[in-house]
Amino acid sequence: MKAVVFEAFGETPALRAVPDPTPSPEGVVVKVEATGLCRSDWHGWMGHDPDIRLPHVPGHELAGTISAAGSRVTKWKEGDRVTVPFVAGCGRCFECHSGNHQVCENQYQPGFTAWGSYAEYVALDFADTNLVALPDSMDFATAASLGCRFATAFRAVVDQGRVTPGEWVAVHGCGGVGLSAIMIASAMGANVVAIDVVDEKLDFARKVGAVATINGARTPKVAAAVRELTKGGAHMSVDALGHPTTCYNSISNLRRRGRHVQVGLMLGDHAKPQIPMARIVAHELEILGAHGIQAFRYQAMLEMIGTGKLRPDLLLGRRISLHEAPAALMAMDNFEGIGIGVIDSF
Repeated sequence: MKAVVFEAFGETPALRAVPDPTPSPEGVVVKVEATGLCRSDWHGWMGHDPDIRLPHVPGHELAGTISAAGSRVTKWKEGDRVTVPFVAGCGRCFECHSGNHQVCENQYQPGFTAWGSYAEYVALDFADTNLVALPDSMDFATAASLGCRFATAFRAVVDQGRVTPGEWVAVHGCGGVGLSAIMIASAMGANVVAIDVVDEKLDFARKVGAVATINGARTPKVAAAVRELTKGGAHMSVDALGHPTTCYNSISNLRRRGRHVQVGLMLGDHAKPQIPMARIVAHELEILGAHGIQAFRYQAMLEMIGTGKLRPDLLLGRRISLHEAPAALMAMDNFEGIGIGVIDSF
């Protein structure tokens, strides 16, 4: 099969012919029909993830059809249309038994702990625990866009952030996960303030549900601006970018007893950001993380998509071929383009 491979962190990946994968007894092989272009892949390529072993194939947001199934797989068969959360649980540990597969002690992550989906085929383990059936009405590109950013935003806003109608929600960063969070929070009845440094992205944020926007490049005190606009501060705030500045602003713009959810990865030089601990203590703020989503929680999200309350298809950005993927991977830290890019030509 063809796959994008890198043999050293930070060095140019190449499109190469590599052996086709085979399923483990509890796994499947999926023919990849679409896979997302996510900044998490860039972090992996840069060497920020200790689980990656070289040589490596990136890619963790995927959708396709099962081409082979292992001997112990009971719920899936060849030809099934599926997707998978980017964090797959083992199904056996304490966290999985408690329903928290997204923090599984023995988690399997395509594109990180194993070769990923920048390829014609990808092997996925623990299939019965983690695969998600796709509605026939959903195209593969939209399904792939759910795998990391949209699904993680759903958990961040709905499950971790516990957003309720009428609340003010601030979203810092209007990339793929930020726009997803804006759309989801708006669908849940919240009033969303979008923050970014690019007017084009802020304009698009309004189209998918933001009621107000702030350009951080022209606003010297973003947190104060959010507190003024919301008459006291956001009830819930999301750092969808993963930067010391956006993390600090997201915590600082909360009203008393507000909830901050960290979605954007903070790795490398950004791994230890400054946080306003005095405000956290004095205002009894909550600091939460959001790390993927369980396969069983896809059903609620898919129901909202099926009724049109959520439109992840509107967030799809550029579509490229696998041949173009190496250059796209290396350029991800530039934050170019709007929405969620996908590879859908192999």
